[in-house]
Amino acid sequence: MTEEMVLSIGAEAIKTTIYLASPMLIAAMVIGIVISVLQAITQINEATLTFIPKMVAVVLILVILAPWMLKTMGGYATEVLGNAGEWVR
Repeated sequence: MTEEMVLSIGAEAIKTTIYLASPMLIAAMVIGIVISVLQAITQINEATLTFIPKMVAVVLILVILAPWMLKTMGGYATEVLGNAGEWVR
């Protein structure tokens, strides 16, 4: 296994992780910003107010995008395990 192969496998793993995590992180960030703006407008300074909406948004995104996420993870696993014989040589 050459250095380029290891780097390409690592880069693909990082890229796949970013693709899978970004929808949930973006949803949590948007909900957090919206709740923070509403807290600033109404002057309600409750730190725990953002947790439930964020959790609901993340679970909703996870449920909606689960088939795509499984397909993406399966494709990556198939590529890595399918090419493992060539990489070992």
